[in-house]
Amino acid sequence: MLDPKFIRDNAEAVQLNIQQRNMQADVQTFVKLYDRRSGAIRELENLRAQRNENANKMKGGPPPAERERLIREGKQLKARIPELEQRLKQIEEDLTREAERIPNMMHPEAPIGVGDQANREIKRIGEVPQFDFAVRDHVEIGETLDLLDFETATRVSGTKFYYLKNEAVILELALCRFALDVLQKRGFVPMMTPDIAREEVVAGIGYNPRGPETNIYSLQDDDGCLVGTAEITLGGYYAGRILEAEELPIRLAGISHCFRREAGAAGQFSKGLYRVHQFTKVEMFVYCRPDQSDDVLEELREIEEQIFTTLEVPYRVVDTCSGDLGAPAYRKYDLEAWMPGRGESGDWGEITSTSNCTDYQARRLGARYRDGTSRRFVHMLNGTAIAVSRTLIALLENFQQADGSVRIPAALAAYTGFDRIAPRKP
Repeated sequence: MLDPKFIRDNAEAVQLNIQQRNMQADVQTFVKLYDRRSGAIRELENLRAQRNENANKMKGGPPPAERERLIREGKQLKARIPELEQRLKQIEEDLTREAERIPNMMHPEAPIGVGDQANREIKRIGEVPQFDFAVRDHVEIGETLDLLDFETATRVSGTKFYYLKNEAVILELALCRFALDVLQKRGFVPMMTPDIAREEVVAGIGYNPRGPETNIYSLQDDDGCLVGTAEITLGGYYAGRILEAEELPIRLAGISHCFRREAGAAGQFSKGLYRVHQFTKVEMFVYCRPDQSDDVLEELREIEEQIFTTLEVPYRVVDTCSGDLGAPAYRKYDLEAWMPGRGESGDWGEITSTSNCTDYQARRLGARYRDGTSRRFVHMLNGTAIAVSRTLIALLENFQQADGSVRIPAALAAYTGFDRIAPRKP
């Protein structure tokens, strides 16, 4: 969340930021609660001071009449203080609830608007392939080559699940290992993270763990949730901890399964592997000082570009617009890969994203660092190295061949042990 004092002192700017993000939150309600809390704290401190003064006067052996008066006054104070403490507790709970609805401030250069058309394209890398044969989408390719099985997965697990088979299994493992090798050379610590996190951690990262609109799977009769990304478990790793300034930045690379309900995610491009309930991802996460986070965001973007340039996948980089940032992000970049199977002539589809969440998540999670004699909240950043399901779309569709086979990029073939997926023999 934002610093409460910052919200109080910059109410108009915070409300404008909410509107530009196309989100719902009421800053005036927050301000009223903030002021009520300040008043209640002052009143409580005054009552406690009166109680202490009353107790000190009793120690001096006052005359009987004065003693009776002090006893009556002490009883009144004793009754009022718990009442005010309870009222203050309720005000603070209401204040926290309102604060959690208020999104992070956004970078002054973030484009204003909602939807893909409002994103700002920064650059394009790679050549969009030209085919002299009828282009197939990844679903047709995967089923023809016996790599994907959606029908059986629907029968066994439900819609938006899938089986990977044959070379596709090797591709998933190869992509994860390839990404880890890139990240380890950049100083990231590889981690295999839990697939379950406590609700308080999920909420601290900025996800709504329950409710009809959530994309999070919550465990029944338990406070645990299946993670939608390793950002959650990596972000919770140093929750409640105090780091040393010289330790920062700390770079973590987490492999996890990701589970998403994808509520309300229907659309013409949601078929196949693009929007699924479970997939594997390698996630980058960085804890750093506030003065480092702008540079770290550019570093994460550069790593994502390195990965997909090496994989020979054509992509473009976009600066994400205000309405699509989500609550925690200060600034966010997306990499969109060319997906030839989209529509009649192909289109771009998001394949990675990277976000600077500044101290928004750290405030909720209590992640701080020691800066001399003071303690400050760290800045937290995340970025996708490889989301396997969407990367498979890009590989199958961009490298499909006229004979029905799929070429494997040279850099990845070193991890798979094969450079081509051939059609199955009858």
